[in-house]
Amino acid sequence: MGDMNEISRRDEVSLSGAALRGAPWKAAAVGGGVVTAASYGMGMITGGGDLVWALGLGISLFALIAAIGAVSKPEEGDRVTRQARQWSLRHPWKFALLPAGITAVLDYPVQLVLDGEGVFGSAWHSLWHGALVYVIAGILTLSMRGRARTTR
Repeated sequence: MGDMNEISRRDEVSLSGAALRGAPWKAAAVGGGVVTAASYGMGMITGGGDLVWALGLGISLFALIAAIGAVSKPEEGDRVTRQARQWSLRHPWKFALLPAGITAVLDYPVQLVLDGEGVFGSAWHSLWHGALVYVIAGILTLSMRGRARTTR
């Protein structure tokens, strides 16, 4: 892949996407779904069920489980996937942009349709959820940095 210090933003997104190939999507969906259901259910029991909040939490957890699951085993997968995962571990903040974007994109229609905040209010809430995922995914990926081996 050559010198990965000077690559375009498009290449960075492609590397992040390649790193997410083979992510534990089923586990991420189950985890996000369980948290959504539990959060909403507990809210209904206590009298303050907020479906929009529960869905936002579930979507965020879905993206985090996928992201961290993808980079937790950098030696698994084909050569391209391994190289992309190792790049992600060496560039955690660049990698975290894709899970954050996934969160914001998935959360926006939930905010728009169910919350009644309007186009801009929904975008604002979705971006905040994406920003939280960005910070958490970046920190968790940074903490796993030792898993990345330099590839030549």
